[in-house]
This record gives sequence, structure tokens and C-alpha cells, in this order.
Amino acid sequence: MQCSWKSVVLLALASVAIQYTAIRTLSSTSYLLCPAPPTVSPVTNRAGDEYPSNSSRRLQVLLLTTTRCGSTFIGQLLNQHQDVFYLFEPLYHVQMSIVPRIHLGADLMLGASRDLLWSLFQCDLYALESYLRPAPSRHMLATMFRHSASRVLCQEPVCPAFKANDTWEEWQCKKKCLPLNLTTASQVCKEKPYVAMKTVRVPVVGDLRPLLEDPRLNIKVIQLVRDPRGILSSRIDTFRDLYRLWGIWQATGRRPHTLETRQFSTICDDFFSSVSTALSRPAWLKGRYMLVRYEDLSRVEAWIQANTRGTSEAQAKDKYGTARDSAANAESWRLKLPFDMVEYCQSVCQRAMRQLGYRDARSADQLKNMNASLVQDKTFLPFL
Repeated sequence: MQCSWKSVVLLALASVAIQYTAIRTLSSTSYLLCPAPPTVSPVTNRAGDEYPSNSSRRLQVLLLTTTRCGSTFIGQLLNQHQDVFYLFEPLYHVQMSIVPRIHLGADLMLGASRDLLWSLFQCDLYALESYLRPAPSRHMLATMFRHSASRVLCQEPVCPAFKANDTWEEWQCKKKCLPLNLTTASQVCKEKPYVAMKTVRVPVVGDLRPLLEDPRLNIKVIQLVRDPRGILSSRIDTFRDLYRLWGIWQATGRRPHTLETRQFSTICDDFFSSVSTALSRPAWLKGRYMLVRYEDLSRVEAWIQANTRGTSEAQAKDKYGTARDSAANAESWRLKLPFDMVEYCQSVCQRAMRQLGYRDARSADQLKNMNASLVQDKTFLPFL
């Protein structure tokens, strides 16, 4: 019996958690453990163009989340396998192209994002060129946001400078693998049975409905969530200018009068809206959605020991890296945020926190008591 995509993802995560270092050395044996769907006849549109139907061999995985949820780490799990064509935040280029013209509105940003995702999932990487200035010449990109986070873009034939026996390192790829040949990269993408991407630039799963209902695509969505209090704490540390007033509150214990609270409430509203849509089990999401909490992933002890303890001081300080102690990191926000800020967060985010299984801290003492977790044991079954 053919394996479902949920089994593919769960087995992949389990395999990485148990034996990450072994996965890095695999050359031919797939840790996905499930055969790719059989190839079937393509769908032909009105213009006569042929696209594979949603039961074709290529399966597309979209990691849907928000910033500071651990998505870089999870995305790299998918990135480790040789059969996966992985792209890191391709919608960054849409945002950078449209934000200077923000008067054009959020609907334009969302529409452009869906169009680009559609093209990239079809391995049409030329679609990126519309969002780059100056425009690439002869499909050669002088730069691409975090291209070095994708193994396939740092290997032959896309990057001839890297040889088959070279160890992939992001810092080396940054120097060796530009310009990027989109023609070669597109061809390599078409040869892979799996295409995976992560994005923090689509707010809720409902925004993806047109793509999920498109018979030419076969998208599976993994929505990654995290305790919003932890997200806020991490953003204060990482985006110091953008979250300057929150940082003042954190440091002084006094809430600034001009604080922009939408920076936080939007996280909660988006989580609640997206998860509520999924839990209502609409037909267009059936067989296409799985919800994962960052805190649950951080509990995997073997995974932590194998991959998250930094091997150098530089790695440990890299806020965008994946080498850190996830066990300590998951609830470390409790030692950073003042209790009155936590109380505010809990009042604003009550619906989403209850929905996702995050407990309120009722006192400053309870907040700082790291022996008592504020994360409930809760199971979110995939929508089969």
C-alpha cells in the first residue's frame, strides 16, 4: 500500500532525530522510506501547455510559519535528502519588490506570492526574475536570498565549483556558487521527485486555497507554530530596531505609551485563524495538512544531542543558524520577559494559546519555575 505524505514527513523527521549524522552521508538509500507516486498522464490547459496532474510523481511540501518559530531548522531537515529540491524563503524577493510600493496593498503581495509559489513548484525558476533588479542577464542571477541554504544549489551541476565529494557548508557556497544559473537549476528541479520550500510570508493556510485546489499541483502543508510569548522574546533579541519599544519594556519593566501592539497581536490572530481553518477540516485541505509545534520537536533528545549543540562560539551566537540547544531554547523566554509583559501577551493571545495548548503563567514565581512546563501535552493528528 502506498505511503501517505504524512508518513513521509513523520518518518523523515524521526529518521533525522534518531540519526542525523548518518543521514548526511546517505548516497542512495532514501530515509523517506515511501515510494514516490507513480507518473500519470499530464493535465493540458486551454493554451495546450502540459502540466503534471496532482497525482504525478513530484510532490510539493510547503513549510508555513512565521519568523522565529524554528522554521530554518525544520527546513534543513527536508534539505538534507538528495531527492528533495529545497528553496529557502523564495518569497523574500516578492516582499522586497513590493514593500517599497506598499500603497499597492496586501492583496497584491499575496497574489504575487501565490503566483511565484505556483511557478516554483512547477520548477519554473525563471519566475524569480520578475522580482529582481537589475533584471538577470541570460538567466544568470548575481544574487539570490540565502541561496546557500539549499544543498541542491550548492552542488554539481548547479554549482560546478562544488565537487561530488565536497562537504556542503553554507559559508563556502556563498563564495563559490554565484552567479546562479536558473536554467540548470530548473532542470535539476524537474529531475527531483520532491520540491520543498519554507515561507514566513503567507499569513494563514486559507490564503493557499487556490494552490491547494489546483489539479496541476500536489502540495502538502506543514504548519509550524510556537508559543507566541517565545516568538516575541526571540524577535526582541533578533530584530532590535523593529522591536525597540518592546525591548525597552523588557529591560525596564515599564510599557512605553507609544508601543505598537499589532506587532504581537498579529501573530496570535494569524495562528488562530489558520489553525481554526485547518481544524474545521475543509474538503480542500483533506490529505494536505499537518500541524507541528516547535516545542514538541525540541523535546526529541537524540535530535538535540546530534545536531543542536553548537561546536563553536560563532555557531552558538548565530541567531539564524541551526546549531543551538533546542531543549534550553524552547522556553528560555520565561527567564527574559517581565511578568507584566507576559500577562499582556496572555490576555491578547488567549484564544490561540488555548487552541495550541500553551498554559498561562499565573504569577512571576510560576513564570520563572522552569521545572513546570507551560506547554501542555497535546496531539494534533494530520488531516487524513
